[in-house]
Amino acid sequence: MSHVTHRTVETHGIRLHIAEAGQGPLVLLLHGWPESWYSWRHQLPALAAAGYHAVAPDVRGYGQSDKPWPVEAYSMKTLLADLTGLLDALGEKTAVVVGHDWGAAMAWNCAALRPERFRAVVGMSVPFLGRAPLPPTQLFKQMFQDDWVYILHFQKPGVAEAEFEADIPRTLRTLFAGSTGTHASALVSRTKKKGAGFLEGLDTPTTLPDWLTEADLAYMVEEARGSGFRGGLNRYRNMDRDWEELPELATVRILQPALFLVGEQDSTRAYSPTEPMRALVPHLQDLRVVSGAGHWLQQEKPQEVNAALVAFLQGLPA
Repeated sequence: MSHVTHRTVETHGIRLHIAEAGQGPLVLLLHGWPESWYSWRHQLPALAAAGYHAVAPDVRGYGQSDKPWPVEAYSMKTLLADLTGLLDALGEKTAVVVGHDWGAAMAWNCAALRPERFRAVVGMSVPFLGRAPLPPTQLFKQMFQDDWVYILHFQKPGVAEAEFEADIPRTLRTLFAGSTGTHASALVSRTKKKGAGFLEGLDTPTTLPDWLTEADLAYMVEEARGSGFRGGLNRYRNMDRDWEELPELATVRILQPALFLVGEQDSTRAYSPTEPMRALVPHLQDLRVVSGAGHWLQQEKPQEVNAALVAFLQGLPA
């Protein structure tokens, strides 16, 4: 990864580690759970080669960035302040923001709430659906009744952390190489009883998929050993707080150019409809389902994702 350099920048009172490559218009790449900048390892050099300054931070709570302890330190408002502060630290007025998983939620909210700073947006896996009619945890309880739901399982601090941190290599091998990236994981989850662990019922394969090497997994394991899982899980624990703090999401539309990518076998497709985005994101240029891909889209299908990103970026107004 010779084209990628690393440094730490100060923003919004914390330090964020960033990986970056290239020169030109800024493209901000936001990872999801339980990842780090490393999930964009294939996109950073490709975007640099296409004439862009690609920057992938470790979001607060992950990797080599600061990891505040309080749950409320991971609200969406706080994260957006980190990201606009990152633009300031980089000396940029605007950026194109690209996000996957929780990074997609951040990217959509950046575009919706700070349109003067984010001139275009790409979401992966998680669509923009505005504001739920109820606080999310209430909505999930209504939707799933007595079924086990991972988002509700994550709400109590310490429970999921203990499970995941007991054997980090097994945890990440299960998450990245097991069935969690496909519809199968959603079906397994629905068969669990309350009180079950996240990893219960999920396979831990001995052989990795073609897109993930043992060296890749080892790097991710070391990052997770350093960061733990609390910061990433705290994002889930702010969903109701976000609902209270951001009522404007009930009416806002995203008017910037936008692109949405999702893996054909991504488990999020089971409970996150994409068609409502067409009204909420009127300049959505494409809603693309990537054949053969699961949840870890930019890692599984880097050539397809890179081509889609570069074509979208090159089509933006100068």
